[in-house]
Amino acid sequence: MIEINLVPDVKQELIKAQQVRTKVITGAIFVGIVSVGVVVLLAVYVFGVQTARSLFADGQIDSKSKTLLSVPDLSKTLTIQNQLTKITTLNNDKKVNSRTFDLLTAIIPPAPNTILISDMTIDSTTNTITINGQAANSYAAVEVFKKTIDGAYIKYTNSDNNGKKLASNISTSNTSYGEDSSGAKVLRFTISFEYAPELFSPKTKNVSIVVSTHGDVTDSHLGVPQSFFTDAAKDLTGSN
Repeated sequence: MIEINLVPDVKQELIKAQQVRTKVITGAIFVGIVSVGVVVLLAVYVFGVQTARSLFADGQIDSKSKTLLSVPDLSKTLTIQNQLTKITTLNNDKKVNSRTFDLLTAIIPPAPNTILISDMTIDSTTNTITINGQAANSYAAVEVFKKTIDGAYIKYTNSDNNGKKLASNISTSNTSYGEDSSGAKVLRFTISFEYAPELFSPKTKNVSIVVSTHGDVTDSHLGVPQSFFTDAAKDLTGSN
């Protein structure tokens, strides 16, 4: 069988070019349709779904805000933000309770009027210190202890020469005899007093506790002269 190609080469090239053009146009149209579809979907999501979600969120915010605003005394309710704004104030107002050790070193008499403390309570609301303790030297030691507290002064930066009186309204109670862990007879007692606010205030600097004119208690000086307490103990023992 003999085939004769009567179509010129140029015509064949033209036909192929037309076929390629048709395929390209068809592909472009298809891509365009897909792109338009994607744009339409995005537009529906942005202007439809997102708008609906935004309106729903705004409604929830308004509803919750009204519920929150209806709470009584809302402005007085503590929040994290409110606490953060008060951190500096709270830090400046915190008590320097470590001065308790200087206080005890100053007011506890030495032997023979030694006082042993079983517990101590500091009430910063009423500025009151309550001490439960025991004394081997009976009422004489308790009286020396009480008079030592009454004769103590607080000195600090910018205070006057005499300082400020440490305690007021000193009282003793719950006195009774008992036995300590070794079986020795001791006097159990409770003593309480109102202390000056400067004692634990962070605003007072270089605080020292002075007992009468004989003793000074600071971080570097621990204890008071024994002669002061010994003389007082003799006088009190004689009166009892």
